[in-house]
Amino acid sequence: MEIFAPFELARARQLDATDALPARRDDFHVPQHHGADAVYFTGNSLGLQPRDASEALSTELNDWAQHGVEGHYMAQHPWVSYHERFTDGLAKLVGAKGNEVVAMNALTVNLHLLLVSFYRPAGKRTKILCEAKAFPSDQYALASQIRFHGGDPNVDIIEVAPRKDGHVIEEGDIEAILLERGDEIALVMMGGVQYFTGQWLDMPRITAAAHAAGALCGFDLAHAVGNVPLALNAWNVDFACWCSYKYLNSGPGAVAGAFVHERHVGDDAMPRLEGWWGHNAQRRFLMEPEFESMGTAEAWQMSNAPIFNMAIHAIALDQFSSAGMNGLRSKSLRLTSYLEQGITAVAKHNKAQLEVITPSDPARRGCQLSLVAHGFGRELFQALTNAGVVADWREPNVIRMAPVPMYNTFEDIARFVHILKSATQPH
Repeated sequence: MEIFAPFELARARQLDATDALPARRDDFHVPQHHGADAVYFTGNSLGLQPRDASEALSTELNDWAQHGVEGHYMAQHPWVSYHERFTDGLAKLVGAKGNEVVAMNALTVNLHLLLVSFYRPAGKRTKILCEAKAFPSDQYALASQIRFHGGDPNVDIIEVAPRKDGHVIEEGDIEAILLERGDEIALVMMGGVQYFTGQWLDMPRITAAAHAAGALCGFDLAHAVGNVPLALNAWNVDFACWCSYKYLNSGPGAVAGAFVHERHVGDDAMPRLEGWWGHNAQRRFLMEPEFESMGTAEAWQMSNAPIFNMAIHAIALDQFSSAGMNGLRSKSLRLTSYLEQGITAVAKHNKAQLEVITPSDPARRGCQLSLVAHGFGRELFQALTNAGVVADWREPNVIRMAPVPMYNTFEDIARFVHILKSATQPH
């Protein structure tokens, strides 16, 4: 039928063949379904494995076998300074300077370490402003930090929610709260891209509003890094943290990252939990009792690098450096628009209530689309799974899909459209 002409497989393959940034699909292992590539739309939960991951791990294992402890200095990539491999790549990826970024720990660990420094309730200014329905781990972290300081999360957390009958958060509502209650707010902490709806919040606007109210501002970039262009230094963001197993394709539980703006990194009066890998690297092995900060974001490091999980992270960052974030973003816009058009075509043809709750404005979203299939529920998600679609179900009734520009294709989307059409066909 004419409505589905743009989603014929031959046409989709032609789009892939002529695209300005061809998918690097051959650089990844794609899960199989009945002997064919699955339609993998969950790079927003766990990115695919780079094919070079095994070799990267083998290199480190071989160095360990050959050198033992001397691998700290004699390995191909000496372990003692291993984390420094990521400085340039991370800085480019998040729009930062080299002294503002560090690869370390796990996401929520980094969030807690940064909250120690940037949530400092005093006097009337005790509250944290965050988005309603933030990722649960962020909610737990914020609430526990407030309790640690003797506060009450039921009082000291202010949530900004979508307007009635809406799904997205309006930045104007954040600004209104900061104007009204700014003298109570110590910190604004939100997701850069909201995990449930896929909304990309206006981070520079929110940061400016927070600072105008006298508050500090930080972001959880788990769903933003590697997904949308970032300029944390220019946007004047105080701090940020992220994981690397989603869009950065670094493996389950892989090393996370952190950003601290340059105006804070040399402030030794700022409270901070400290460990020996944040100590001056030139004096680290003198085993001195007094801590001397690295004077960079590395000062927030606690321990030496997790080499094996960082080995894959190095491969992933090289892929991003090679592809370029601007090119990936441009491709992402094309793929996500194609997916949205396909969902609309299916809804029209099948007279199905398929509601995309992600913002329709491409400037307000990354590559994720969150779909509510009214009247279908989880049985639709199961039908998609049975047909080879790897998507993500979130209670109570949302299917999240992310056509990742690094490895997803127009053909993936065309295949999905036909599967969705069949799964929502009226009986």
